[in-house]
Amino acid sequence: MRAKITYSVTAAVLVFYFALVGSRGVLLIEHGTLLTVTFGVAVLILPVIGIWFLWKNTQFVRRANALAVELDAEGGLPVDELVRTPAGRIDRDSADAVFVRRREETEDSPDDWRCWFRLAVAYQDARDTPRARKAMQRAIALHRSTSSPAAASAPSVTSSSSGD
Repeated sequence: MRAKITYSVTAAVLVFYFALVGSRGVLLIEHGTLLTVTFGVAVLILPVIGIWFLWKNTQFVRRANALAVELDAEGGLPVDELVRTPAGRIDRDSADAVFVRRREETEDSPDDWRCWFRLAVAYQDARDTPRARKAMQRAIALHRSTSSPAAASAPSVTSSSSGD
């Protein structure tokens, strides 16, 4: 719940910032000289990129949460079996041991979104956020391909994916 509140507050602050920056860009364009119009257009590009980035991240979080809800309903969410320090931080060796099991599980079932979801959690516990995000994106893509009606009727194509 704390993460949702933090994300919502951050998103609201960013939207306010984008509106403020956008209004300054409009004022520069309204000034009417070649230099101010150029700067105004450049300033307007920043909020557009920021809004796009915020939208893509919000979609990612919503899709990942939907997978978590589905996996929880199936009883397949990973159990927190990690050893923690007295301060509450995850012990690195414990996270690495769980990661090895999750990686092996995913290697055994590379087309199962559930395995990729659990691998993403293991990456996050091991403090490897970029790989956690990629694994979660893979889980989302696999879930979408297995749940779409077109995927059920289409012939399956096996391909090797390197770099995952």
